[in-house]
Amino acid sequence: MTTITGVWSETELEDFLEESRIPIRIATQRGDGTLWMVALWYQYRNDSFECATWSNAHIVRFLESDPEVAFDVSTNQPPYRGVRGNGTATMSSDKTKTTLKALIERYLEDTESALAEWLLSDTRDEIRIRIQPNEMYSWDYTNRMAAKENSSP
Repeated sequence: MTTITGVWSETELEDFLEESRIPIRIATQRGDGTLWMVALWYQYRNDSFECATWSNAHIVRFLESDPEVAFDVSTNQPPYRGVRGNGTATMSSDKTKTTLKALIERYLEDTESALAEWLLSDTRDEIRIRIQPNEMYSWDYTNRMAAKENSSP
């Protein structure tokens, strides 16, 4: 069961994750114990994050060794807000590229672009990464940043 805390209700947190087109930043450990951060497209479904990546990506090897991750989905422009947390990643083959197609449609809106065609090419083997959150914390600086803007001379 996921522990949810922060400024948003569970519904508000889920709405933000479902509506946002921001990549998820995933932190994991490399084999030598140092940290590694990667940004991936995601969809939030069934109380978990689903991502896809190339089977030869570094993160695949790192998650095979240690499936525990931290994550962040936050805006890059003011007002800053988002969700951060930690969880456990599991991986499976995405031979039919079902997850990848859904992510391309979510972020690019169709599969007709050159990038989409390259990602969906038969030469790429895809892995589905599912992150089951243990904890999620929402934060929102909208009011704080609006108050600062309103106090300017």
